Amino acid sequence: MLDEDATVALWRPVGPKEMDLIRQSDMRAFPPRLPEQPIFYPVLSEAYATKIARDWNLPASGKGYVTRFRVERRFMDRYQVQEAGGSAHLEYWIPAEDLAAFNDALVGEIEVVAEFD
Repeated sequence: MLDEDATVALWRPVGPKEMDLIRQSDMRAFPPRLPEQPIFYPVLSEAYATKIARDWNLPASGKGYVTRFRVERRFMDRYQVQEAGGSAHLEYWIPAEDLAAFNDALVGEIEVVAEFD
């Protein structure tokens, strides 16, 4: 088991379809991206994930979830933090082809920390 300094805490807002697929993995993996989704983007703050889940996922699909998880820091060090429309909107852009390796670098389970409906 890695210590906390060896991992990075991240969040991801998801809708009900993605949440169902995460549950099918026993809360251990994010599903593959769809062809029109070339990037997987975990975010660096719960507040930013909450905003997306509440303001985008909820109106688009009737539900929004905020997930929290830890990833090995050495894996995340391959990627730069991206600013998406403001200094409070920080995220990683993980190419879809790297998602399986990202899932392999998850430490522990994906947790649901908020739900909007």
